[in-house]
Amino acid sequence: MSKKILIVDDEPHIRLLLEQTLDILEDYDVELLIASNGQEGLDLIKEERPTVVLLDVMMPLMNGFDVCKTVKASPELQDTFIIMLTAKGQEFDRATGAEVGADVYMTKPFDPDDVLDRAAEVLGVELD
Repeated sequence: MSKKILIVDDEPHIRLLLEQTLDILEDYDVELLIASNGQEGLDLIKEERPTVVLLDVMMPLMNGFDVCKTVKASPELQDTFIIMLTAKGQEFDRATGAEVGADVYMTKPFDPDDVLDRAAEVLGVELD
């Protein structure tokens, strides 16, 4: 079974940036999945069981905080590693991220290499 990373963001350019950053992981049997809103992301998490989810906060249909809270409250999904990537950098927002169970909270703009390094670490992939 391959390892999976799910990118959930409603901004096409952010999805593309993350996809291009993480595509090196495909050489390590890592599958990239993409969702463009919170509800689609939650559906894919339930269906595909990704190891790592890169999750935006402000999205249509369901925000990232609600997605994270739902995933972490589900016994079969609670081990999903969630990295929140968001423009919401206020202390209140960070506290909300921690409250809903986000494993990592990164603010935009973020360094794509930091995202790659963290995802690889969680997946147990040693990049050359």
